Amino acid sequence: MTTVRYAPSPTGRLHLGNARPALMNWLFARANAGRYILRLDDTDTARSTEAFARGIEQDLNWLGITPDFKVRQSDRTALYDAARDRLIASGRLYPAYETEEELDGKRARARLLGRPPVYDRAALKLTSEQIAKYEAEGRKPHWRFRLDGRPVAFVDLIKGPQTVNTASMSDPVLVRADGTYLYTLPSVVDDIDLGITHVIRGEDHVSNTGTQIEIFEALGGAVPTFAHHNLLTGAEGEGLSKRIGSLSLMELREAGYEPMAVAAVAVLTGTSLPVEPYPDLAAMGQAFTLDAVSHGSARFDPAELASLNTRILHQMPYEAARPRLVALGFDSEPLWLALRGNLSVFSDIADLATLVSGPVTPVVANEDRDYLATARDLLPAEPWDETTWSKWTEALKAATGRKGRALFHPLRLALTGREQGPELRSLLPLLGRRASLARLS
Repeated sequence: MTTVRYAPSPTGRLHLGNARPALMNWLFARANAGRYILRLDDTDTARSTEAFARGIEQDLNWLGITPDFKVRQSDRTALYDAARDRLIASGRLYPAYETEEELDGKRARARLLGRPPVYDRAALKLTSEQIAKYEAEGRKPHWRFRLDGRPVAFVDLIKGPQTVNTASMSDPVLVRADGTYLYTLPSVVDDIDLGITHVIRGEDHVSNTGTQIEIFEALGGAVPTFAHHNLLTGAEGEGLSKRIGSLSLMELREAGYEPMAVAAVAVLTGTSLPVEPYPDLAAMGQAFTLDAVSHGSARFDPAELASLNTRILHQMPYEAARPRLVALGFDSEPLWLALRGNLSVFSDIADLATLVSGPVTPVVANEDRDYLATARDLLPAEPWDETTWSKWTEALKAATGRKGRALFHPLRLALTGREQGPELRSLLPLLGRRASLARLS
């Protein structure tokens, strides 16, 4: 079965850039009748918190993502320990005793000599006496994975054939001196154990893939298929970051953005597909494929998000809006259809509804008083419908000779007290004749 995973670390709130792989994995899993696993990479005990873990699930749920299975790396240490021991036994994981200062010195010397700052594997040449000396000093080793140092080829579902030459890389540290794990080993072990078939993630991980494939093979695990998408950036090309709260999903939600507006911008920016409204993720999934992801940049434009949000609201059918309207105390399809075209965010409906329910303070210019008196006299008899507005204004035009703004604008100011607003053609039947007479007076 096709199985994907989304693996955030609970060290901050998810932002718009994090939503991109979360959603791409979800759409891919659903398109292939697969499983979606949420894996919380919470091995960084100093920065991971339960509050951030709950926040991640809240953000995913808001976007419409309900994982089929959830795991936490902090619960799976025994698996990582077993893998560590297997790699040590096979000679692929070896202890290194250099301090960070010593490593910095080696890297600096390599740069002075015009060489790449690749680890020299000095730890593999240590004698038992040297190791005993380090141990006597109280040094604890970190553990490095011995790379094959070869071209590692794989076919990326987005970028096509790729080759990462591990000969140009330092043997990566998989286990810190305090015994805790860095990202790489637990990630590979989990992918093997959970049967991950496809890894869909940002292109900043391409260079890691060669190392990870070697670890998959060293542990005898099936290598998943990789897909590396372009990264969502700010308008100036800057990266988005959880640490600085860049466009956090929580903030976007609190600002009133629709989840489908956020989802469409997160997924469709930087693809060959237009960023346009979709009713739900299932509909977006019918259009989106990994083939649509471009190899160029994916720059986020806040104006595009705002525009898309209004388009979604303006097209939203009453059935979709009704539960939220009921929660706000408005259960009227004609009201929704009359007002939705003026919404920027859904909560605007509460303010706009006062145009019908009141109170409204009419705005009347002195030069328009006689005109409004005529308008009051010519108000049609009820019942009213959406043709009432045109009948009324045609009669006013014939009686007063006014047209255009001079005809319509004084009526809007008197009936709504506002310069702009919903179409009066739709609003007038909701107001009714009695309220309209009172405001024209």
